[in-house]
Amino acid sequence: MSNIEEFPAAARRLTEFEALTAAAPTVLDAIPGAVYVCDHEGWLVRYNSEAAELWGRSPTVGDKTERFCGSLALFLPNGEALAHELCPMAKAVLAGASTRNAEVVIERPDGSRLTALVNIRALKDHNGRIQGAINCFQDISARKELEETIQQKNEDLEDFFENSAIGLHIVGGDGMIQRANKAELTLLGYTAEDYIGRHIAEFHVDAPVIGDILQKLSCGEKLDRYPARLRAKDGSIKQVLITSNSRFQDGKFVSTRCFTTDVTDLREAEAARRESDERLAATYNAATVGIAEADRDGRLLRVNDALCLMLGRSREELLNMTFFDYTQENDREEDALLYARQIAGQIDSYALRKRATRPDGSTIHLDVHSSSVLDAEGSFRYGVRVLQDVTLAKQMEDQIRESEQHLRDLLEALPAAVYTTDATGHITFFNQSAVEMSGRTPEVGDMWCVTWRLYNPDGSPLPHDQCPMAMALKEDRPIRGTEAIAERPDGSRIPFIPYPTPLHDAEGRLIGAINMLVDITERKQAENRQKVLIDELNHRVKNTLATVQSLAGQTARHADGLEDFSQRFEARLLALSRAHDLLTTRHWEGASLDVLVQEVLTAMTGSAAQQIKIDGPAVDLDARTALSVTMALNELATNAIRFGALSSEAGRLSVTWRLEEGSDLLPKLLLEWRERNGPPVAPPTRRGIGSRLIERAIERDLAGQLDLIFEASGVVCRISFVVGPVTA
Repeated sequence: MSNIEEFPAAARRLTEFEALTAAAPTVLDAIPGAVYVCDHEGWLVRYNSEAAELWGRSPTVGDKTERFCGSLALFLPNGEALAHELCPMAKAVLAGASTRNAEVVIERPDGSRLTALVNIRALKDHNGRIQGAINCFQDISARKELEETIQQKNEDLEDFFENSAIGLHIVGGDGMIQRANKAELTLLGYTAEDYIGRHIAEFHVDAPVIGDILQKLSCGEKLDRYPARLRAKDGSIKQVLITSNSRFQDGKFVSTRCFTTDVTDLREAEAARRESDERLAATYNAATVGIAEADRDGRLLRVNDALCLMLGRSREELLNMTFFDYTQENDREEDALLYARQIAGQIDSYALRKRATRPDGSTIHLDVHSSSVLDAEGSFRYGVRVLQDVTLAKQMEDQIRESEQHLRDLLEALPAAVYTTDATGHITFFNQSAVEMSGRTPEVGDMWCVTWRLYNPDGSPLPHDQCPMAMALKEDRPIRGTEAIAERPDGSRIPFIPYPTPLHDAEGRLIGAINMLVDITERKQAENRQKVLIDELNHRVKNTLATVQSLAGQTARHADGLEDFSQRFEARLLALSRAHDLLTTRHWEGASLDVLVQEVLTAMTGSAAQQIKIDGPAVDLDARTALSVTMALNELATNAIRFGALSSEAGRLSVTWRLEEGSDLLPKLLLEWRERNGPPVAPPTRRGIGSRLIERAIERDLAGQLDLIFEASGVVCRISFVVGPVTA
């Protein structure tokens, strides 16, 4: 009994996909080419050994990481990356799209790439559903390289024809121009439409010449630089040389390839040269400079009249000499070495200045320019020497050089900074004083000023191109009455007054400028001291009046009578004067703290000085700090005399200080003013003028700290501020 009904025929007939996946591995290897199969989701299910070889790897079948293709990476022929999910196989399994003879680039794990020709077809079941797809691909890298090579050669040939520097045209056997390159069209000024398609004879000036050319070429003769004349579009005549050969096919003259070399300029140059030679011969003897021709040994072959007159010798005499014979001995070696190099072809020409001796024993200075005349092979034939008598100019140069040196010596000796520039502002000279003032050695060629940086008197930056020297050159006028500040590289600053003055030549043209920088540091310091003294005087006058009033009251309370009051009051005024003298005699440049405290308190307290204890290390204060401390001590002492410990004989005052390490490694001064045994102290209900003055002097002027405490036993004032380097 047949079992066909048990196993229907349709069930036994395999689809293409099923047949490929069920076949033995060797089946795919038998296919001549690389083959792989993907299922309907794109997962790689089968591939042959040639596919693995082209991929450069052997993917694992069934691995869900291998989808659509087994290559490491894919690229389009233009080098653009092609994602696996966008490759032709993806389109086949997902959309059923077939691919025929498409090109893709496969990258292997070792980095190498090959071009593959891809053919992909979707595999469907009997109902038309996509079960997968098969890709048959082959390596066409060698073919692609060959195609690219052929294409490149074609492009090179096309480029050679079109962009050749020499005119090139192709003429058919009938004499019609078939093609012409850019150089040919440019030479004659025609467009391609004007030139191509017309008979070549239309463009030749001489009909017999073109007839002879066509005859020779039709007979197979080659033309090598055949002279002809062509008519350009603008009517001008171009003299050319034609090099050409013919192409025959089946024994028939087909076309000719012609190279057209333009020699119009050459012919004109030859004519000009002949004319020039004639003029040169006439000019040679009429020249006012000496001209000579010399052989390899320096022997004179030809001389003009000017040279004979210059050297004081006849033509016959010079033609029996070398140019070394009239050269002074000390200058012969240099001329000989340079001439030897010129003969050897190491140099084309040279120039030098040398001395020559005339028959009467006198010396003349000559500027010599020697050049070579070469033969057709480029070898030395003879030298042409042009000589000019510069004796008078040499004497003037020596005088000018001596004068310049004298001027430089004079400028170097000046105690002020002096420098010069050219008309564009580039520095040409500076003296040692300029180096010392600027704190640096300028470079010749620097612009506008020798200083490192510039500032206006108010401290704002002053660009060098806006400095007084720049303005003097730009406006061509002297600049006066200005001041500036120069900063050195070490940060120090020098105030100065510039005196820039433009310089002119004999015709009045601007040729440069000279500037003198006068250091006014001492003057500025004196002005500053004077200002400080005046400001302090104004302040001290006001404070002194208040202090004198307080002294008068204190003295009156303890005086036994008018005479006693007068003596004590006068002594205290003198002591106060001495405290002022302490800063005044030192020009407000500073004072020792212990002396300052002693003088201020002694002057103000008089006989009460025995109630005061002063203790602390030696500390020098600068003028600004000394002034502020003096104001603070004065106010504290005034308060102590009027209301505090010094207002009674039982009161005591101690002023002590010490040094501590402060910020930036600078010492910090801590001063304590302590009163005791005086009248009971209560904090004031309002802050008085004295407290404000102390705060201003310490906190604002010295950037210090102030702690003023009104204890019942007496006023305590603690002051701290940073001072400059001291020796304690």
